[in-house]
Amino acid sequence: MKKIFFSLCVWLCISAKAQELYPYAEPASNMPSHSISLKNTSIFQRDDYSNRNVQRHMPELMFGLNKDWMLHLSTTVSNMHQQQMIWEGARLYAKYRFLANDDVHEHFRMATFAAAAFSRNHLDHNEINISMGDQSGVQAGLIATQLWNRIALSATGSWNEVLNDERWNKMYPDKYAVHAVNYSLSAGYLLLPFEYKDYNQTNVNLYAELLGSRNIAFREKYYVDFAPSVQAIFNSTAKLNLGYRFQLSSDIDRLAKNSWMISFEYIFLNALKKKH
Repeated sequence: MKKIFFSLCVWLCISAKAQELYPYAEPASNMPSHSISLKNTSIFQRDDYSNRNVQRHMPELMFGLNKDWMLHLSTTVSNMHQQQMIWEGARLYAKYRFLANDDVHEHFRMATFAAAAFSRNHLDHNEINISMGDQSGVQAGLIATQLWNRIALSATGSWNEVLNDERWNKMYPDKYAVHAVNYSLSAGYLLLPFEYKDYNQTNVNLYAELLGSRNIAFREKYYVDFAPSVQAIFNSTAKLNLGYRFQLSSDIDRLAKNSWMISFEYIFLNALKKKH
């Protein structure tokens, strides 16, 4: 009886928030409490400078410490900044949900987050992307997410500070952007199932995300991308994402203007809960 009740609670928790598990952005909601999740995200694109196909892979370990706190540990391997695949660096991310207004079939939540990243890459362009391993730096921001039945909207804004050694190199004053405001606007729609019957049903979600950045006090100022994606959730524990990101507008000389993303995540429910 306890197992049936626990499975029902997990199903209700995950299915109710399925359409806000955005592939490119974090929602204000957290993963289930006392859970551990393993995820790998792979990015494939064509380098506009060298005219070669490049890729990046980001394994990630995530902890749902409780209903308010989440912690991510990730690392990246890539050949985007050199010919061969190398280990690029690591990132620590923490999120705190400080507001939750829940109602039947809808909720509004807000969270704050902070991240610190180390990257072996040297600065060679002015698209600030600390979260994916391009630069060393710190990041902090706010997230607001609103769910109505099958639709979820989320907005994120963050301050990014690049901390690579080149920032303080007096031989190249003002060569690289080191401050940026990054933002995203994400929408998710629960397409399937039309009616819930049990937690083994496969969820299919459609997403559309607007992703942008604006450098502060620098000649190359901004980019805005659009990223549609599709997601399948199996047995409420495994998640598969497929997305395509492309540039809408920019005045930054970027490594690539479009990319494919595929990620897979598996969650171990109740893994951190003490056994009696």
